[in-house]
Amino acid sequence: MKLSSDRILTTHVGSLPRPDGVSEFLLQKENDDSYDQAGFDACMSDAVNQVVARQVEAGIDIVSDGEMSKIGYATYIKDRYHGISGDSPRRIPGDLKLYPNYVQKIAAQGETPKLARPMCTGEISVKDEAALVSDIDNLTNAVAKSGAVQGFMNAASPGVISVFQPNEYYADEDQYLEALSEAMRAEYEAINAAGLVIQLDCPDLAMGRHTMYADASDAEFIKRAEAQVEALNHALRNIPADMARMHLCWGNYEGPHVCDIALEKIVHVVKKVKPQVLSFEASNPRHAHEWAVWRDAKIADDKVLLPGVIDSVSNFVEHPDFVAERICRFADFVGRERVLAGSDCGFATFAGFGKIDPDICYAKLNTLAKGAEIASKRLWS
Repeated sequence: MKLSSDRILTTHVGSLPRPDGVSEFLLQKENDDSYDQAGFDACMSDAVNQVVARQVEAGIDIVSDGEMSKIGYATYIKDRYHGISGDSPRRIPGDLKLYPNYVQKIAAQGETPKLARPMCTGEISVKDEAALVSDIDNLTNAVAKSGAVQGFMNAASPGVISVFQPNEYYADEDQYLEALSEAMRAEYEAINAAGLVIQLDCPDLAMGRHTMYADASDAEFIKRAEAQVEALNHALRNIPADMARMHLCWGNYEGPHVCDIALEKIVHVVKKVKPQVLSFEASNPRHAHEWAVWRDAKIADDKVLLPGVIDSVSNFVEHPDFVAERICRFADFVGRERVLAGSDCGFATFAGFGKIDPDICYAKLNTLAKGAEIASKRLWS
């Protein structure tokens, strides 16, 4: 993991708006329509080159492939693993259930992805290794061309797969988690072997509370979160902690979020994850105040904080001075060498959907870089 002793490095959470043609290919694949595989491969390679170059141009140090080849950050696994198929009933987040008129409004505006929500219908095993190999090759090549400081690649955690692809096959959730941990290990280790930092996406540890576990108690949810962290750490057993980061999320959607579980209730679980870097929402109106929870949480000396200092669901472009203020707030209590600057979440969680205008997305990344520059001058003056 690239860290810096003389300035704040910048990154983001992963997904970025797909260029023209990419979403069309992904939706054809999603809908089992016929498509040209050679054309698909060429399109994805070109798209990764484009988005990596734009990230570097915007001032981002640690770049990703924007999840170009993935229809969604967790549902992509149905294309790579046996045992995940079909569809499942929609789980409306608990906060949105309180505001049905708003749910109808965003559905009418086309802001709700109409994609399959597969489930576990059989034994989990690797089906297609070629897609992962292509992703790794595309990103490593693009990083080398662009001169970026480092590249990172997203991967679904065992926990988020278990939460958003419900189990209909294994005897219980623990067996399902164990199977996912073993299956995903190969993907994680391949990313690491390529010299890329791996980011494990873990909204299960927060968003899971008001989705799959909306009817459970906090204590019951936390018990499941503990099991999900244990499964994640087991899957990462052969990967150095300093080559991994974990992203915590309460749901990357514009909604009331009044059912979000408080960070203070789960931070003790989050601190147990193996990855060195902890990425989390820290700028949106529901969680910006929780910087104080991190201050009081007694974070281990070997952990690095990656707060979101720009929002990912709004076309507002934050002022660089405000971004710098947010960065310095964390650096003041954890130390300037242990802070990276990022976004709250991804900018295009599902292919073909997302409120952020592509050009505004990169304007927001640029203001992130400018804010980090201002913060660096303050912190190293």
